[in-house]
Amino acid sequence: MALGSATAPYELRFDTGRICLDLLATAHPTERLGSVAVLRAWITGSGLVPPGTPLAHADPSWPAAFRELRAQLGPLLRGRPAPGTEPHDRALARVNDTARAAPPAPRAVRGDDGTLIRQLAQPPEPAALLGAIARDAVDLLTDPVARARLRQCEGDNCPIVYLDTSRGRRRRWCSSEICGNRERVARHRRRVALARA
Repeated sequence: MALGSATAPYELRFDTGRICLDLLATAHPTERLGSVAVLRAWITGSGLVPPGTPLAHADPSWPAAFRELRAQLGPLLRGRPAPGTEPHDRALARVNDTARAAPPAPRAVRGDDGTLIRQLAQPPEPAALLGAIARDAVDLLTDPVARARLRQCEGDNCPIVYLDTSRGRRRRWCSSEICGNRERVARHRRRVALARA
């Protein structure tokens, strides 16, 4: 699929381990939340809403609101600037304010085959969705065990922050298939170049 479509799997990544970190990843390598269609795909793909939740009421103000929350989360989750500084405190206050909104209310209903499935009681509003992401960030920021597992990808120029849940806590890349593969290819090229020299 062409870059810019809402369903291209390489555009929207959900491999950081937390929804607030997945939101941060939408800025790399280019802006991913530039349209309502892509934002709808991200909302569903991230698990904020159950599959099939109607999001037709999303309007052009939604992507800007999600990008604004992402901008506030960046310095907090990446550890810059230092706590106690004005930008850090201002970002923390904005995230805390956003977290006050109640998340979308789920309910259990019978699906077509009779099994229970999750649905939302009503179509979600942006404040509720943003509140759920901000709450996830607050949980992460206040959990010392989870916070200690935050890692910055070691890939060249990759700003993605992820939660390292690997055995032994030795994960180096945001994605073994993306940044890890690039590193392996670069290492192979260096060996080949050294062998030729």
